[in-house]
Order: sequence, then structure tokens, then C-alpha cells
Amino acid sequence: MRAITITSPGGPEVLQITEVPDPIPAAGEVLIDITAGGVNRADLLQRQGLYPPPPGAPPYPGLECSGRIHSLGQDVTGWQVGDEVCALLAGGGYAEQVAVPAGQVLPVPDGVSLADAAGLPEVACTVYSNVVLLAGLAAGETLLVHGGASGIGTMAIQLGHALGARVVCTAGSPAKLERCRQLGCDLAISYRDEDFVEVVSEFTGGRGADIILDIMGAAYLQRNVTALAAGGRLVVIGMQGGSRAELDLNQLLRKRASVHATSLRARPADQKAAIVASVRDQVWPLISAGRVRPVIDTILPLAAAPEAHRLMETGDHVGKILLAT
Repeated sequence: MRAITITSPGGPEVLQITEVPDPIPAAGEVLIDITAGGVNRADLLQRQGLYPPPPGAPPYPGLECSGRIHSLGQDVTGWQVGDEVCALLAGGGYAEQVAVPAGQVLPVPDGVSLADAAGLPEVACTVYSNVVLLAGLAAGETLLVHGGASGIGTMAIQLGHALGARVVCTAGSPAKLERCRQLGCDLAISYRDEDFVEVVSEFTGGRGADIILDIMGAAYLQRNVTALAAGGRLVVIGMQGGSRAELDLNQLLRKRASVHATSLRARPADQKAAIVASVRDQVWPLISAGRVRPVIDTILPLAAAPEAHRLMETGDHVGKILLAT
């Protein structure tokens, strides 16, 4: 098969399309003929040599895909050859085929094209596991989403809105702010021109945000804690603003607030399967009903993976970038 390999750590030019051995599904796995794969910021880090795949994962980038089941490993039930599916991967989405544990496979939701479904598994599982399963979002609470126009952000806005939360987000341009409002954001804040701490405080009558979903890490840590309500939950899922910062524990204690830092890729297969099952039960009906949709910015051919990475690095996209085989 063809796959995108990383010739050496570096810029987008190190992504090369290469003939590699076909994957063989192990017991409990399914082999998928990939229609499209999602591009995520973690793929950029892997290309730079900063985020190696976990043991046993394919060496090729790509944390989600869609396609048709080619074959089944031993002991796989509930799926058939030819089923249209999407899947959460530990790697290998930038390829023509991938073998994945059956517990990480999802049906393509009603009303979503097979290609567009590639933009769902990683963001849906990340948002739902963090905002709902971990932070316990409840109807009527205020959810602050940083990077509202990203793949994660567009999913978090829609899911928070569908679950009855008041959703606030940050984004960097008027066009992105307007797109976030169209997706259900109650208040969109320009991080270039406004102080989100002040704006969130005013919006909530001085109370603050109940949950903050953060991709920035160190750069926003103290300001996020300041923006939290009493009993608030800060969930850090990215480090685009660095990995080290000071934290005022006294402020955290006084607010009885909590800080969580999580990742999805390296979790054990049973944990991923549990998240995928919850997403199928709770999020997929919202997608089938049209209340949550994949937001696709661009679909490029597999060989254009370097261009896809350059586009992501510019930050000019809204939603997901996909690679089609």
C-alpha cells in the first residue's frame, strides 16, 4: 500500500508518499480500506520528532480515518466486510489501509458522507471524554473553549450547545468568530483584541466559567484559573503556548477548582474502547439528528500531506483538514 512516511524529523517536506507493506489485522482488529484521514496538530508534532507513536502503533501519522472494512481479524464480532466506518487510531491514518482494534471503530453517522466522517473520531472522542466524562458538563453551565475555530473547537462548541451549556470561545479573526457563532457559540471573543478573563467575567455576572477546554497550556494557565468559577474545572489538552508555568494554588484552593491534563493517543485500548462506546451512544445520535456536524475546511489528496501540514501551521483553516486516498 501507499503511506506517508517521515523521512527524518523536520518541516512538511519530510513527509513522503512511499510503498510500504500492507498491514495485517491481528485478533480483535479490523482492516480498513481508508477513504480519508484526518489531519491533527499531533501529526505536526510527530513529524517534528516531538510526539512518537505509542508502542505497537503504525509509524505513519494519522489519528483518525474513514473507509470500508476490508477484512476482520479473529474474534471480531459486530462488523462485516464492506461496512462503512470511521475509527480512532493510535497512528497510521495517512495511508491506504490501517488495522485498528474493533473497539475503536464507529459506524458512519446518518447524513454524513464517508469522506467527511474522517473528521469525527478524534475530535468527538477528545471533546466528549474531557468535557463530559471528565469535567461533567451539565446543562446551564458555562463552557469556555479556546481555539473555537479548530477541529476540536468546532466540535466542542456544537456539543456544548447541544447539551444545553452556554458556550463561550476564543478565536483570532472576525471571520472565525462569526463561524463560531454560527455553530452555536453564545459569545465569541477575539483573543487578539480582548481579554477573555474580563469578558467571561462580565458575561457570567462575575461568576466565571464552569469548564474551560484549553489547547494553549502554559501561556494561559494562570489566566484560565482566574477565569474559572467556584468549583470550576480546567481541562488542558494541548501545549501550543508551552509546557511550564507557575500556578497560584491559593487561588485554586479558594475556588475549590481543579486542573486536569489529559491525552488520548497513548491510552490503553480498553479505555479508548470505553470512550468510543460512549461517543457512539451519546454523540452519534446528535450527529444523525443534524445537531452536531463535522466541520470540514479542506480535503486534499494523500500525496499532498506536506501542503496539509503547511495549511494547518498557518492557522487559517476552520474545522478539519482531511487527506483523501
